[in-house]
Parts: sequence; C-alpha cells; structure tokens
Amino acid sequence: MFNSLSDRLTATFKNLRGKGRLSEADVDATIREIRRALLDADVALPVVRAFTGRIRERALSEEVSGALNPGQQVVKIVNDELVGILGGQTRRLNFAKRPPTVIMLAGLQGAGKTTLAGKLAHWLKSEGHRPMLVAADLQRPNAVNQLQIVGERAGAVVYAPEPGNGVGDPIQVATDSIEVAKSKLHDVVIVDTAGRLGIDEELMQQAADIRSAVNPDEVLFVIDAMIGQDAVKTAEAFLDGVDFTGVVLSKLDGDSRGGAALSVAEVTGKPIMFASTGESMKDFEQFHPDRMADRILDMGDIMTLIEQAEKNFDEKETEKLKKKVESGEDFDLNDFLTQMAGLKKMGSMKKMLGMMPGMSQYKEQLANFDEREVDRVEAIVRSMTPQERSDPKILNGSRRARIAKGAGTTVTAVNQLMERFTQAQKMMRSMTRGGGMPGMPGGGGMPQMPGMGGMPGAAGGKKKKPAGKKKGRKGGQSGNPAKRAQEAQALADKKAGKTQDPVGSAFGGVDLGKDEDFDPANLPKGFGGIFPGGKK
Repeated sequence: MFNSLSDRLTATFKNLRGKGRLSEADVDATIREIRRALLDADVALPVVRAFTGRIRERALSEEVSGALNPGQQVVKIVNDELVGILGGQTRRLNFAKRPPTVIMLAGLQGAGKTTLAGKLAHWLKSEGHRPMLVAADLQRPNAVNQLQIVGERAGAVVYAPEPGNGVGDPIQVATDSIEVAKSKLHDVVIVDTAGRLGIDEELMQQAADIRSAVNPDEVLFVIDAMIGQDAVKTAEAFLDGVDFTGVVLSKLDGDSRGGAALSVAEVTGKPIMFASTGESMKDFEQFHPDRMADRILDMGDIMTLIEQAEKNFDEKETEKLKKKVESGEDFDLNDFLTQMAGLKKMGSMKKMLGMMPGMSQYKEQLANFDEREVDRVEAIVRSMTPQERSDPKILNGSRRARIAKGAGTTVTAVNQLMERFTQAQKMMRSMTRGGGMPGMPGGGGMPQMPGMGGMPGAAGGKKKKPAGKKKGRKGGQSGNPAKRAQEAQALADKKAGKTQDPVGSAFGGVDLGKDEDFDPANLPKGFGGIFPGGKK
C-alpha cells in the first residue's frame, strides 16, 4: 500500500546524501517534497502540516547542524516523526482480570468487520486463548451466515441464536453471549456489530446501546485503509458516537495510497492495534508503529520476519539441524525440504521479501514473482528417493531425468535446483567454520528466490562475460583443438538427427564429467540460491 509514498520519500532522501552541511534551502526543499508525497498519499491536511512542521523545526536545530552526517540525521528525524503519527508505541489488548474479555467491533458496512472478526479469533487462538464469535449484526443480509463460515475457517465457536436478515434483537444477543461464554469457558468474546453505508443516528445509537449492555474491555473501530481522506471524518464520528479504544486497519494490502493509516491515529488520539494484510486468516498482525515506519522508509521489517519464523519453524527440527551442522555433517535435501515447509507456513514469499531492507529497487521483480515456484521446488525434492535426498551426489543423468518426469518439470529445473542447493550447503559449511554467509561481504545483492530470475546478483540476471574469453573466436568455440573437434562432431550429429541434447545441459557448457562421477560441489558459481548469501 505504501509503495508510492516509500518511493517518493526514498528519492527525496537521496538528494541529501554526501552533503556535509544542510542549508535552510536544502531543508525547505526536502520538507516541500515530503509534504507533496504525504498529500499524494491522501494523508489529512492537518496531519501533514503538523508533521512537516515538526520535521522542519528539528532539521534546522543543532540536532542536525552538529551531526557528522546531516542527511542521515534528517532520515532519522522523519522516521521518529512517522512513528509518532502512527501511534508511538505498540498498543496491546487489555484483557479482563476475570474472563471473559469482551471485544466489540464497530465500523461502516463494507469495512471488513465480519472477516476481521474471524482473523482476530484465529490470531487469539494462536496466542493460546479460546475465543467465541457473536453474531450481533442482524441487519445486513446473510451477515450471520457469513460469520458462521468465517468462524469455521478460523476454528472458532460462533454464537448465533438469531437468523438475522432483520430478525432479532442485537442487544439481547450480545448480552446473552457473555453468560454463554462463561458457561463454556471461552476467555474472549468478539462481538460483531452492524454497520451502515454511511454515518447515521440509528447506527450510532445501536452501537452505543450494545456497548452499554456488555461493557466491553476493548472497542475496536474497523476502518478500510483504502478510503483515504474520508477515514478521518468516519473515525471522528465513531469516536464521538461510540468512543472506541483502538483502531484496526483492514485491506492494508490494497493498492491505494494509505492515507488512512497515517491520519487516523494522529487525528483521533487512539492507537492502531491491528492490521489485516491479505485474504487468508493468517494475514493479520499486531500493528507496530516503529516497524511500519521502517517499511515506509524502505528499511525493512526484520523483527516481524523473525517472529514469523519463530512461530512457523519447528523448534525441535531447527535444533536438530543446528547440531547436525555443528557436528560437521552436510545439510541434505531432507533438511532442505523441512526448511521449505517452514517457509511455506510463513505465508506469501512476496510479503516476506518485501520486509527486507532496500527492496524498493526490486519492486518490479517482486511483482512478477510466481508464488507457485515454491511448490515446484518442493515437487522436485519429493520426487527423489530417500537415498537421493540424503546423498545428492548419486544424482546422475538418468536419475535427474526420472525426477524431472515425476515432478512434471524439466531436467534443467532439476539441475538449477541442485546448483542452488549446493550453494546452500557451502553457506552452511562456511557458517559452521565461523566465516559468515559466503558471497555477502557488505550486503551482497538480492537473495535469489525460486522463479525470480533477473535480480541483480542472482541467477537469471545479467551475466558478465568470462574474463578468459578472447576476441575473434567464432561461434564461442573452445580454444582446445581436441575439444573443438568434438564440438564440431556433436553439432554435425545433431543436424543429422543422430543425437538429442544431453541430459544436464543447463549448466552452460560446463564439463561435469560422467554422470557416475558427478559431484555437485564442482558446480560453477553464479546462482544465488533460495538462501541469502549465495556466491555471485
């Protein structure tokens, strides 16, 4: 969502690099560009004025004039102020001392309350709670049925005593749900309330009555992050009518400009607590203002990546792999498969890559990344026998042809996977010896993911010409007379239809010897691998 804003701010800060001192004109020019970027992102005008005013005041102070690198100091100031308008600190749910904790959802129709209720229930389950969803939206057609379907997907119990579609008393349903939750030992109750297409008195009165009846511990205002400037008016109206305690942003994965996220916390004074970032139940996360500010400024979000890895990777398997590598054993394809399974559990590869620092320069490649490549890689490994996974050195030409057929792919794809795997093995060996990640002396380049060709420093990208290649050699022929004669004979046989392309020809003419003698460790450099740090 913040791609456009991030690009504008990153380009603005590039103009400050290398300047030993910033003049007032430099600061004003930077502030002007930041103001334009925020307004283009649909941030509310009062928020933009206050935000840029604070940045200008700090940028002209001794804080910057006395800094060794004024440009970086300005970026730090912008980061600090972004964290401020996004809420400052992470706000967590307040749980009741005596269960159940009651959470009421409020917002306009179409904001995504019902779907978000299921995502919140799913997230609470992962945190060890036993949530119950309450169908108190009895106005919208099929709202009760939708909540039941969402609850089933989330694995949460749904309390829906009324059919809805205009039938039933939502206040009574919400009140009764508290006693039902106590009797069935649910420690969290999530009340889904009705919305309207616009602000009206009836909507506010019903929401206020439900709040009075159940006395919720949290009232979460759900707002569509794509509605732009209207977000501020809607938030202020609900603040006056219902007095919510926190904000939840839905549809944060949309392609709009994201002004709601940068406006609502500053205008209402209420923190953003959660964000919905996709269609899956797992696409829901706690909102961290500092991490979101880092994402906007293209600094990445490594902490969220680490948290997701901790949740999705099996701790026992990770410890087992660690001991195996430390003992000097090689990382094999069974370990590779385990790591791939953990990556898939973490969710979208695009999203994970987007959380890495400096990814704005690879925006086009990220957009073209095919998520199905991960499944194709897994299919190739699963087409191998247990012996082949444990000892990849036995993968000769005929075995690779069988694996390719079993996975529904080409021998070239199998060869490329083995090349990436070999680089991963080398990385593991280097890390065991304390050498760090090979090929990454200063950050290296973009790590290669399956199917993401064309990245700088990765397979599929532009290759440098071999240093030893001489000018004037026709057709790329070998300088070895015997080998040149062999190549000429092979070409003549191919034209005569006597031979087929050799299995494993995807290695770019590298002589690997006979299939039986094949050793993946002899593969050439140049493929990044699906692990960061592949040799370039």
